Amino acid sequence: MATERQRRIARAVTAAIPRAPFLDAEAIREAARSRHMRSLAPEAAVWLAAIARIRHEYTDYDVLMDDGYDRDAARFFVIDEINAVLDRWGARRRLDPDVPEAELAHGPVSGTDDEDDGDIEGSAGFGE
Repeated sequence: MATERQRRIARAVTAAIPRAPFLDAEAIREAARSRHMRSLAPEAAVWLAAIARIRHEYTDYDVLMDDGYDRDAARFFVIDEINAVLDRWGARRRLDPDVPEAELAHGPVSGTDDEDDGDIEGSAGFGE
């Protein structure tokens, strides 16, 4: 039986990225349920997990990191790729390169004006 948080996370995945492939959505749900995400609202945990999943699975982020780019530069260079995946997955939010890293989990959860970028270091294989 699912907990209330698990149900809220499942609903948040469906709302945030309705056309995400099943395997990606399942990995995002799992990452959003991880212990270090518990202090976040389910919607924020899903957003951070989705961005991390896309960054590591659908962009050259890890290659850039391996080539010596620092994290901020690597993230900057893959933002358009991440936003393209978000578009394909039906997301209403996009990443904004001008949003400071400190606002990742605490920024707005919906809308298109104040998006943020996040990573979930050390969880479900999505960290660096």
